[in-house]
Amino acid sequence: MCAVMPGEDSMIEWAAGLAIAGAAGMTAWAAVSPWSELFGPVLRRADSPGAMALTFDDGPNPAITPALLDLLERYGARGTFFMIGRHVRANPRMAAELVARGHAIGNHTDTHPNLIWLSPRRIREELTRCQDAIGEATGLAPRWMRPPYGFRGPQLAPVLRKGGWAGMALWTRAMFDWKPQPPDKMIRRMARAQGGEILLMHDGDPFIERADRSHVLRALEQWLPRWAEAGMTFPTIDELKGPALAMATT
Repeated sequence: MCAVMPGEDSMIEWAAGLAIAGAAGMTAWAAVSPWSELFGPVLRRADSPGAMALTFDDGPNPAITPALLDLLERYGARGTFFMIGRHVRANPRMAAELVARGHAIGNHTDTHPNLIWLSPRRIREELTRCQDAIGEATGLAPRWMRPPYGFRGPQLAPVLRKGGWAGMALWTRAMFDWKPQPPDKMIRRMARAQGGEILLMHDGDPFIERADRSHVLRALEQWLPRWAEAGMTFPTIDELKGPALAMATT
């Protein structure tokens, strides 16, 4: 039996379809991967193998943030807290305490939307309302933002450039801790963390005022003393250097 070869038009259509599918896949990956810079440079690693940046999203949370601050202080560690504007308005003294105790703060938008679907105007509104809430509570203006879920589209980077931001701070390793779970799970997961990484953790929940994040605290109680004993340092995002800094000058 002879094979039937496709015609030239069919081959062109097939190749075009393959290219479109590939482009769509690349775009989808770029929108959600913390390693992608297709939609603008991102800060995603610490700049020393002896350093580990501890970052916390979705707070402040009165159920866990105060205990977390005490734990970090016990081991001389500082973190970066990417806060949600409406949680800051509900807990302004807690936001101020974060700063008073030497931690860095970042903008995690006002209501935690998926930025992929928002217009530049709506993105500016989300960032501005969060920035205003943080400024009123702490007297400071965060330099870095972290998009909710890590999701972003091509419209985000121009908003950040025009607003004079340092850039987008993402992460090297996620702890997958955004819902309640047995502490042992996170303790085992945290065992994979290494120097030179930015760790993504959560001290709050976008939609719950007093979310259960006790597993985060329990895991850090296990690992912070080990890391500190090994000589690990814990810089804030503001102390790191990365390609995202170019966003503020281009």
